[in-house]
Amino acid sequence: MSVNVERLREVGVVLSADEYGEEFGAAFEAATGSLWKLERAQSFYEPDVASWRAMMDGDWDRALALAAEMGAALKGFYGARPAVHRVRIAERPFTPYLQWEMHLLAARVGAGERIRVVPAEAVRDLEPLPELLVLSDSLLYEVLYDNVGGHLGGRRVTDPAVVGPWLELVRGLYERGEELLTFHEREIAPLPPPRITDEMRDALPDYGSHTETFKG
Repeated sequence: MSVNVERLREVGVVLSADEYGEEFGAAFEAATGSLWKLERAQSFYEPDVASWRAMMDGDWDRALALAAEMGAALKGFYGARPAVHRVRIAERPFTPYLQWEMHLLAARVGAGERIRVVPAEAVRDLEPLPELLVLSDSLLYEVLYDNVGGHLGGRRVTDPAVVGPWLELVRGLYERGEELLTFHEREIAPLPPPRITDEMRDALPDYGSHTETFKG
């Protein structure tokens, strides 16, 4: 079996941001197996996340402090739920968003999330890759975004013949990936704060992204 983005989108049911948030939250609470997440995009728009806003405002120290607080707050959340495995694709040069998110992901690892990093070069033959959350071999959600990375909703897929190959792919990438903390210490921690320009800020709209407690 092989993955097929077109087939994924043919059989999926599109949900609005509110519908997706409610449905995914309930599915995650009811899950008995591991959650597998594939994260490919290098920038997202997250105005409802205080740490992200601090980063975009140029307050790097506050952004990092708030990221650490988020991680600490998630310890109980992860402890009461099935394991969460994330594959984070990382492309060079690192975007300001990815540099910021790697610090947040390091805090998530400390809270119990299992995250590994895969270089973009390793998935070139699989592109384009969707943003996925896979809860079982018969349920996945493709998370949908607009052209600036603002959350739009999700696409539910329940056909095992479609879901199965994607679950196998994400698990395989995870097995081949590098532990997030090792990557973070070597590649991210030594970097200076990202440079955020007025042009970057002006390019973003003023709306909320309906990010759920577990950021998908």
